Amino acid sequence: MKRPAWVGEMASTVLRRFLSFVVVACAGLVLPLQAQAQTAGLGAAGELVDPDVLRVCADPSNMPFTDESGEGFEDKLAKMVATATGRSSVAYTWFPSITGFVRNTLGANRCDIIMGYAQGDELVQNTNAYYRSSYVLVYRKDGDLAGVETLTDARLADKRIGVVEGTPPSANMAAAKLMRKAKVYPLMVDTRIAPSMAEVMIGDMLKGVIDAAVIWGPMAGYYVEKSGADLAVVPLIKEKGGQRMTYRITMGVRPSDQEWKRTLNTFIREHQADINKLLLDYGVPLLDEKDHSITQ
Repeated sequence: MKRPAWVGEMASTVLRRFLSFVVVACAGLVLPLQAQAQTAGLGAAGELVDPDVLRVCADPSNMPFTDESGEGFEDKLAKMVATATGRSSVAYTWFPSITGFVRNTLGANRCDIIMGYAQGDELVQNTNAYYRSSYVLVYRKDGDLAGVETLTDARLADKRIGVVEGTPPSANMAAAKLMRKAKVYPLMVDTRIAPSMAEVMIGDMLKGVIDAAVIWGPMAGYYVEKSGADLAVVPLIKEKGGQRMTYRITMGVRPSDQEWKRTLNTFIREHQADINKLLLDYGVPLLDEKDHSITQ
């Protein structure tokens, strides 16, 4: 079955930027990679991967994922990968999560890895997933929404809920007739000059502009912790029908770089506990394959 257009064209931006990420219309990845491999002289078996430096493709201002300051959890993960694979340093190609991200970074051989990418997207070759998370519903723990776990809960009917345009939860909210009062936030925001919509939504909730927010889990967890407010972060894992709310996140590499993918899969397998700890430190709601929360 052919996937809906938003999966291939927008899933990565939706997952990374309001998955997020995670990347948009990054058409143009299909390049003459074989010809490049014959001339580049990098990596094993004709692959384009730099054997000495971990060359990372990243957004320069997309917390909690990546940032030029090096404070994102994907930045920290990149250092772990570099050390484990015997590379001397990490170098970045910065490009915002907009149309052309893959084409202008990984596809142009300017870098060798996207640290976080939605599994199943055809624009890159995915490694094994290193975490699984979901969209979440955020609201005040001491409010009248306490205990709400699904978007079909009757207590949401008269509430103003924040949601990012074009993301999977907006379709579920429309089916539940919640969009009539919803506050819709833009998907494409240049966070180099404007705050993250996750941060804006949490701020609006604390100011009473909205009653609840539906946000990609890693962003929600980070900005809720940063706010210091007593807010519930509820994974939307009990939705019946509609768009799926949970996603596996991988590392993205070029289709030609098979040995590099195997190296990264080995890293993920051998360092999963350390990866989980890093993600939990950033407030990422981690889920196992049975939708149970991972807490350590």
